[in-house]
Amino acid sequence: MSTDATAAASSEIPSQRPSAMEASAAAEAPPAPPAAASGPLVGDPSALGLPCFIAGSVSLGLALVGVVPIGAIGAALPIILTATSIGLFLATIWAASLGQTAVASVFGIFAGFWLSYAVLVIGLTHNWFGVAPTSIQATQELFLVSWLVVMIMLTLATLRLPLAFTVVFALVDVALLLVFLGVNQTSTGLLKAGGYVALVFAAIGVYLYHNTVSQATGGRAFPLGRPLQRNLPIARTETWAVSPVSLAA
Repeated sequence: MSTDATAAASSEIPSQRPSAMEASAAAEAPPAPPAAASGPLVGDPSALGLPCFIAGSVSLGLALVGVVPIGAIGAALPIILTATSIGLFLATIWAASLGQTAVASVFGIFAGFWLSYAVLVIGLTHNWFGVAPTSIQATQELFLVSWLVVMIMLTLATLRLPLAFTVVFALVDVALLLVFLGVNQTSTGLLKAGGYVALVFAAIGVYLYHNTVSQATGGRAFPLGRPLQRNLPIARTETWAVSPVSLAA
């Protein structure tokens, strides 16, 4: 048989189909892992939000404990009005863009608190709101009670977060209550106690920040304590666990 005839005959032979076993193996093969996320919608908003929160807490705490004279309580405002308020709002937007509802809520609430505190102090000092001098104490009490209600709400609503976060929120509640009582009773001692509590929750914030940066740089997660309330077995939960600061216990 000639070479041309052989080639023609071989071209007419149908190609071999894969066996049933090969087809089954191909069907059961795991899908390729998704490509690593890239672009602006990645990262951990806590890496920005926590330092800004810490700076505001330390500055206000030091002012309350008497590092500056009581009449110079506004000494903390440059930090609170700029770094803390703006930084927390940026962290809120960052978290929201990642779909981290709980994280965005926490940072947004604290951003609102710090900004409104700065506006309160500046406004009362420069008489922006037309509040009579005899009503300044009542205005401060209204502010403190309003935010105390919001912070207690936040504390109770986030009991599924690791214990370290619950402790921070609870200490914020205590500090607000002490400052309210200090204003209500014109007690320097209670105001100082509120300042010391603020320094304590700032210290816990430092620990949380180290946890965030440790994981961001390839290190281990720090123990944050078990949540007081366990997560329900639902298909999708939105907690801080979606971020690297994660709530690993």
